[in-house]
Amino acid sequence: MAHDFDLHAPVGANKRKRIIGRGQGSGRGTTSGKGHKGQQARSGGKTYVGFEGGQMPLYRRLAHRGFSNHPFKKEWQIVNLGEIEQRFEAAETVDPISLFKKGLIKNNTPVKILATGDFSKKLSFKVAAVSASAKEKIEKAGGNVTVDPPAEKARSKKGNTNG
Repeated sequence: MAHDFDLHAPVGANKRKRIIGRGQGSGRGTTSGKGHKGQQARSGGKTYVGFEGGQMPLYRRLAHRGFSNHPFKKEWQIVNLGEIEQRFEAAETVDPISLFKKGLIKNNTPVKILATGDFSKKLSFKVAAVSASAKEKIEKAGGNVTVDPPAEKARSKKGNTNG
């Protein structure tokens, strides 16, 4: 009586563990797959990533000092006029708080308004930055723009204990 549920692993799925160092007849005796002598054949004979055989490695040949502008870079949250047109009613004030409430920005990073999209509502803007073309569109629609630049981050100087 043949069974339809003869379960077994596919051919080649289960391999025997390779046993080394158990005599010549095993095929893996004498040097046990490590070749003849040399650093790789020794116990603990491993090198680290980036090792160049004793030559001064690349990561030590290159200078690792210099200036990075990263701490000084300005980050903006971009909002397009087309998005403002859809979410705001006429005569409203567009500022970071109202933009956050309408879901157009996520945090208190300074906001920059860009001119992408159609715009026709008379709105009052009070944001950190506005592109020239966006300002033109806003004023053409009868709105006004007040640019309120973000305050610079206070930077402490090394050795200054006066705060």
